[in-house]
Amino acid sequence: MAAAVARPVFWRRLLGLLPGRPGLAALLGRLSDRLGRNRDRRRRRSPWLLLAPLLSPAVPQASPPPCCLCPEGVHRFQWIRNLVPEFGVSSSHVRVLSSPAEFFELMKVDCLEIALERSLRAESPSDLRVSVLLDFTRGSRGRKNSRTMLLPLLQRFPEQVRVSLFHTPSLRGLLRLLIPERFNETIGLQHIKVYLFDSSVILSGANLSDSYFTNRQDRYVFLRDCPEVADFFAELVEAVGDVSLQLQADDTVRVVEGMVHPYKGDRAAYCKAANARVMGVIEAARTRQQRLHAQTFHGDALVPREDAAAAGDRRPAPDTWIYPLIQMKPFEIRIDEAVTETLLTEAERGARVFLTTGYFNLTQAYMDLVLGTRAEYQILLASPEVNGFFGAKGVAGAIPAAYVHIERQFFRAVCSRGQQERVRLQEYRRRGWTFHAKGQCTGTWRPRSPS
Repeated sequence: MAAAVARPVFWRRLLGLLPGRPGLAALLGRLSDRLGRNRDRRRRRSPWLLLAPLLSPAVPQASPPPCCLCPEGVHRFQWIRNLVPEFGVSSSHVRVLSSPAEFFELMKVDCLEIALERSLRAESPSDLRVSVLLDFTRGSRGRKNSRTMLLPLLQRFPEQVRVSLFHTPSLRGLLRLLIPERFNETIGLQHIKVYLFDSSVILSGANLSDSYFTNRQDRYVFLRDCPEVADFFAELVEAVGDVSLQLQADDTVRVVEGMVHPYKGDRAAYCKAANARVMGVIEAARTRQQRLHAQTFHGDALVPREDAAAAGDRRPAPDTWIYPLIQMKPFEIRIDEAVTETLLTEAERGARVFLTTGYFNLTQAYMDLVLGTRAEYQILLASPEVNGFFGAKGVAGAIPAAYVHIERQFFRAVCSRGQQERVRLQEYRRRGWTFHAKGQCTGTWRPRSPS
């Protein structure tokens, strides 16, 4: 449910969409190959243009875990707990928001400074802490950016505020010097969108800019009073923050003591240390939750709710299961990829799979699974008019058209196989709005009929 470090993406297919410029294509191709040779000798490709995220044909290489779905049980996804921690919560604590206005009302980010001010005036020392994790390149773009906006808070509350800026290890050396702002974000990003308040969590794809509070449709799941889930994401954010650059009050950055520098230090050593730090959090939480569930939900002797209430746990019994899927390919953490591929592979005839994305660019492996399985697919896409890049200047203005091109190619493949009744594509269109909901896949498996 949370995606982290975006893997490097490649732009070469873009050149095929720009007819009449073979000289430019050859020049960029030679320059890109030279810059990327040391970084990726095996593939001989390198990221470059802003359109790159749309056009990557990379196929996931992770081997999916064996699927051991419960044959007739009410909980069919227990196999995922072999990879990530499993959290059982009551559906009464889960709220799916439907609009940016609801998201804004729930966030009320303006109260943050007030809470910090009150903590300073408190008679006893306050344990209020604020941790912000951003991407370095995106958070530093332009003269006025997220980084400059947070500096006053960091300067006023240095003991209570931490601002971490994740820098992809793939952007280094000559490549880092040559690629300008915004374009450098195609190399890799920290893309976690999780908001934590005490024991409550908001999982979303939304940023905290104005449009996400007004007319940019996204998805938002509010988990109220779910301390185990909140603790896990707090630990995950802290772990990624530890392998990130730390913003200082003078607008400089530095690494955590003992940590390898993400783009000045040895890349292999940095990625190994980052893998150990993040996987340590995942494995610790997974072990902790398995131990807890062995005593309650999955054990032979379930703890009665009356006994739990007597022990001080007054939360309702769980009927909803949460599996936070993590993807950090530079660190060789590809859990989301493996689980998604398994879910698509296991989808049988009679199953219905719902996909929604603001940027339709399935990998070839996922396309093959959609076209090769027997499940019904309902895919919701952004129409060109509600794409966030619609009407943009320069190369960015071509992004909506590129997505339409990819969508048409995919739909032709669907029709050529006579599968247009099984795989349906719909476009979201709303005047004055943009569409950003992406990354969700929900499968509904129907039990087999007795033979």
